[in-house]
Amino acid sequence: MTTVTTSEMPAIPLAEQIAQKKVHRSLSSRVLSWYAVAIFLFLYIPIFILIIYSFNSNKVVGVWEGFSLQWYEVLFTDKAIASAFQNSIWVATWSTILSTILGTMAALVLERYRFRGKLTYDAVLYLPVIIPDIVMALSTLLFFVMVGIALSRYTILIAHIAFNISFVAIVVRARLANMDNSLEEAAADLGAGEWTTFRRVTLPLIMPAVIAGALLAFTLSLDDFVITFFVSGPGSTTLPVRVYSMIKFGVTPEVNAISTLMLVGSTILVVISLVLQRR
Repeated sequence: MTTVTTSEMPAIPLAEQIAQKKVHRSLSSRVLSWYAVAIFLFLYIPIFILIIYSFNSNKVVGVWEGFSLQWYEVLFTDKAIASAFQNSIWVATWSTILSTILGTMAALVLERYRFRGKLTYDAVLYLPVIIPDIVMALSTLLFFVMVGIALSRYTILIAHIAFNISFVAIVVRARLANMDNSLEEAAADLGAGEWTTFRRVTLPLIMPAVIAGALLAFTLSLDDFVITFFVSGPGSTTLPVRVYSMIKFGVTPEVNAISTLMLVGSTILVVISLVLQRR
């Protein structure tokens, strides 16, 4: 009985080895591509179905009868939905303005200065991004109860500012970390003061990140449900809370229409935010 040693085994040509590696890579890339497509289909097919059935003329969801815009007409004539939309826009606008100012200031302080307790302040600032919404909602509600503040749209505004500051600070701080500090030093060498340097050099450079953070804050505030549900009072119902109350009586094409409009609006804001961040 003879044995074949390693030295006696035929060597695989280099070209064949390279071809085998290309085949394996091609197969792996195809598997990953199909896997990614399957994930996206799993996530977005229900959304597409919701959008399609918002144009259904039949009131029964899931039974297609024909194309119609009647549910959008009903939507725009509903006074309760109009009031909820006004509350959502009011809260989202003011929370965006205030949280953008405070978040930008926090990002500048954390990125440019060193002080005692900076690490603790940094961790506390990013805490709303980490903790679950239900914890944030309960803690905010308990705070208002302990202080004795009546629930209204102002309590919603305070709660939204509290979690939006963190998202704005993250976006602006990422821009500051990649910014060339020599530009500010050059302005100082040319005789510009701190305020002039900030207004003429720093602010224009970080403005895309500031706008992107503001759009992100507006989107989060407009779509928030959990925190808003806990801290809203009489007459301060926002659009997501209104949709939730409508679902209790069953899902109708009107709910689908509201969801479609909210989806389109949020998508547009997110896309604008991403474009500004890339610039």
